[in-house]
Amino acid sequence: MRIKPIFHFVLATSLLTTPVATYGEGLAGAYLAANHANARNDYAAAAEFYSKALLQDPDDAYILQNALLSYVVTGDIDGAVKLAKEITNLEFGSQLSDLMVLSAYIRNQDFDKALEILATSKDRLSPLLHGLLQGWVLVGLGDMSAATKHFDSMNKPEALRVFAQYHKALAVATAGDFELADKIMQGDAGNALHLNRGSLIAHAQILSQLGKFDAAAELLAQSSTNTSDQQLHDLLVQMQSKQAVPFDFITSATDGTSETFSTLASVLSGEDDERFSLIYARLAEYLRPDNIQALLLLSELLKEQEQYDLATQVLAKVPVDHPMYLNAELGRADTLVDAGKSQAAIAVLQRLAGSHPTVARVHMVMGDIYSGEKQFREANKAYTTAIDLLEKENGVQWFLYYARAVSYERLDEWDKAETDFRKALGLSPDQPSTLNYLGYSLVEKNIKLEEAQDMIERAVQGRPNDGFITDSLGWLLYRIGKFEDAVAPMERAVELMPTDPVINDHLGDVYWKVDRFREARFQWSRALSFEPEEKDADRIRRKLDIGLDEVLTAEEAAGTNAN
Repeated sequence: MRIKPIFHFVLATSLLTTPVATYGEGLAGAYLAANHANARNDYAAAAEFYSKALLQDPDDAYILQNALLSYVVTGDIDGAVKLAKEITNLEFGSQLSDLMVLSAYIRNQDFDKALEILATSKDRLSPLLHGLLQGWVLVGLGDMSAATKHFDSMNKPEALRVFAQYHKALAVATAGDFELADKIMQGDAGNALHLNRGSLIAHAQILSQLGKFDAAAELLAQSSTNTSDQQLHDLLVQMQSKQAVPFDFITSATDGTSETFSTLASVLSGEDDERFSLIYARLAEYLRPDNIQALLLLSELLKEQEQYDLATQVLAKVPVDHPMYLNAELGRADTLVDAGKSQAAIAVLQRLAGSHPTVARVHMVMGDIYSGEKQFREANKAYTTAIDLLEKENGVQWFLYYARAVSYERLDEWDKAETDFRKALGLSPDQPSTLNYLGYSLVEKNIKLEEAQDMIERAVQGRPNDGFITDSLGWLLYRIGKFEDAVAPMERAVELMPTDPVINDHLGDVYWKVDRFREARFQWSRALSFEPEEKDADRIRRKLDIGLDEVLTAEEAAGTNAN
C-alpha cells in the first residue's frame, strides 16, 4: 500500500528564513560564507563557518538554528545535541532542537524526560510526527496498553490512521503478540500496510514467527521481483525453505522511534526541499546506527544534493556481513563516479569483485565505469566476465552484449562487435540503442546500407525524441546521397541535441550539399564552439577554410574520406 502524504511537514520558520539583524565586521565574513555554503547545500562548510560565527555571537538564534541543521545533516550529533540544549535553554526552541533533545533522551532511555519534551513541543510538530513519537515513548515507559490506545486514537484523516496502525503493529510485535501484529498488518479489506521495504521485512518476520512461511514467501516474491535487494532475496529463500527467523526489525522503543523517523524520511523523499528527509534520516541513524534502510536513503538524498563525500561516508558504514553490503558498495562506486573520482570507484569495485567474484552485476558496473573512462580493453574484460557468469544461470541480458559490442567497436575489432550487436538484437529485437549503434556503424563503414536504414528507421520509431538516433537517420540519408531528405531529420536532431558538436557538424555538411553554404558555415562554427574532439575540430576548421567539397576531394585522394 502506497500512501501519498497529506500533511505539511515544516521546521520552525526561523530555521530557513532570511535574517533581519545586522552584524559587525568581524562576524560578517563567517556569517556570509556560512549562508553561501548553506544555499549550496554544502553542509560541511556551513557547519564550519556557522561555528566560527557562533564564537563571536553565541546567542544569536538564526546562527544557532542553522548551525544545528548543518551539524545534524553532517552527522555531528554530539555537536547537534549540545547546540539543541543551548537553544532550549535560551527559550527560542524550534522543531529541530526539540527533536534533537528528544532523540537524545530516547537514546539514553530517559522516556520520562522525552514525554516532557513532547508535551511542550506539540504545537511545533506535525500531528503525525508527534503522535508516532508519543506512542513509542509510551512503549518505552512500559505502558503498552496506553501506547496501543494512543495509536488507535490517531484515526483521522486516513493517512494518519494508516501510519499509526503500522507502528502499532510493530509495537505489539515487540511484545511478542504476533497474531495481533499480523492482523493489523493485513489492513482493512486486504489492503495491507506495506508502506516501504522495511514494512515488508517486518511483516515477513511476523509471519515467520507464526509459521506462515508460504504467506511470507508469497509476500516477498511479489515485492522483490526484478529487484537487486539482497536482503529481501535472502529472506525469501529462508521463507521458501520454511526457516524461522527472529523478529528483530524492531526490538525496542528506541528502534521504534528510529523507524518513525525512517518512515517519514522515506515518505518525504522527492519533495521540493529534501532537507526534511535528510534530518529525519540522520535522526533514524542516531537512534539506531544499524538502521541500514535509513543509511541507504540518507546516502541517496545526499547524493541528489551533490554532497558526494558525505554520501560515501554514510555508505561506508554498512557492515561487510550485512546482506545490503553489496548494494551499498555498488552505490558507493556510483557516487564516486558522480563525484568525478572514477579511479576510486574502480578500486571499490575491484575489491568487491574479490569478495563477490560470482556476482555479475559487479563486473557489469565495472565495465560501465571503464567505458566511461575510455578504457575499452578493461571494459571488454569486465563485460566478458559478467556474460560468462550470467550464461551459467541462463540470465544473459541484451545490454551486456550491446555494451561489449561497443567496446569491441572502439577497439577496432569490428567482426566481434557485429557478432555481439546481433546477439543483443536476438535477445531484444526492437531495442533502439542496439538498432541505432549497429545501423550507424554500418553506415560509417558504407556497408549493408539497406539493412542499416531499416534498423535506424526502427530505432527512430521506437525513440522518436532521441537526438542521437534522429541524427543517425539524417546521416544515413546523407551517406546514400539523399541530401534533401536528410535536411529535416538533421534539423530535428539539432533541435533535440542543440549543443552536441557532432550533430551540428553533420547538419552543416547536409546544408552544404543542398547549396545552403552560409547556414553550413554557421553550423560548423557552432560545432566548434561546443569543443569537439581535436581531430574533428581540425576537419571542421578545414571545411570553414576551403569548403566541404575541397575537403572531401583531398581526403579521397589521400584515401581517408570520412564521408
